[in-house]
Amino acid sequence: MFDGVSLDQLRTFIAAADEGSFSAAGRRLRRAQSVVSQTLANLEGQLGVKLFDRGSRFPMLTDEGRALLADARAVAGNVDLLKARAKSLAGGLEPELSVAVDVIFPLAPFTAAVGAFQKEFPATLLRFDVESSAVIEPVLDGHCAVGVMASLRVAPPQLTGERLLAIRTPMVVSPRHPLAARGAPIPTAVLAEHIQLVHADPSDLSRPGGFGLLSPKVWRLSHLGAKHEFLRAGLGFGLMPLHMIEADLASGALVQITGESGPPEGYVIVMSAVYRTDNPPGPAGRWFIDRLKQEDARWLDEKAPRSAAAIAKRVRPTGRSLAMIRPLPGNGLPAVNR
Repeated sequence: MFDGVSLDQLRTFIAAADEGSFSAAGRRLRRAQSVVSQTLANLEGQLGVKLFDRGSRFPMLTDEGRALLADARAVAGNVDLLKARAKSLAGGLEPELSVAVDVIFPLAPFTAAVGAFQKEFPATLLRFDVESSAVIEPVLDGHCAVGVMASLRVAPPQLTGERLLAIRTPMVVSPRHPLAARGAPIPTAVLAEHIQLVHADPSDLSRPGGFGLLSPKVWRLSHLGAKHEFLRAGLGFGLMPLHMIEADLASGALVQITGESGPPEGYVIVMSAVYRTDNPPGPAGRWFIDRLKQEDARWLDEKAPRSAAAIAKRVRPTGRSLAMIRPLPGNGLPAVNR
């Protein structure tokens, strides 16, 4: 009876446990809910135990289900590792490498990695898309082999991530904006009186709310360049990647402000290279990720002479104190509110 248990059944079991419902598991696996339910029923019959309690609105793992879930993950993970090693041993060079990159990632190291890749693998077509923030979907769907995106606090179990660099995102306004004249830190109640400019993916524009919002008056912009211009025009306040606004801070076209609920130096977004665990990059993709890490390190080294104290002095508005820049752990800002 146990010999009939399939990898597909175990993956369905894992998806249902992770998603919390059979319908959500069906969407993740691109199957009808009825197929998911039947697959799990067959698995329970073969194992001789009940994995889910279906008595409530959402299926709940039974004690037996929780105990077997870890074993199911181990089996599925070992199969993914087997496939990855087999692909590596086969050593077939990809005819095409598709990469999706978040628009907030610094272009200098990415461009350098692309140029080096073209010289190293002239026969491999490199196709990449610069996205607003929707990088994870094309990687999960298999349309892109590699994604360069903000690290997620809870990453989908299908993905493997490798850390790249961290990006600081200070909160800024035009010097003509009323908030520029406020002392630091600015109370949340005061920020709530003004428009907050948020960079969001087009698919998120119709969704209310968001994480880390400091004002009920929100303008969501799918174009990061538009957000930049809106900030310079004094139409609102918002966060921007430091490497994109250093010239504005130096010239005074933008000034940094601090809210009482946020770190003085701004949030930090940790960027990662991600790919499907069951379909890791081949030789060309592996080379590209490693080269991107090298270019990241080189780019950071070039910026290192600008010490934390120098940057703090340069971006500090007149008559306003700013704490010394220090690294922050983790991904301090969800991708929707940037």
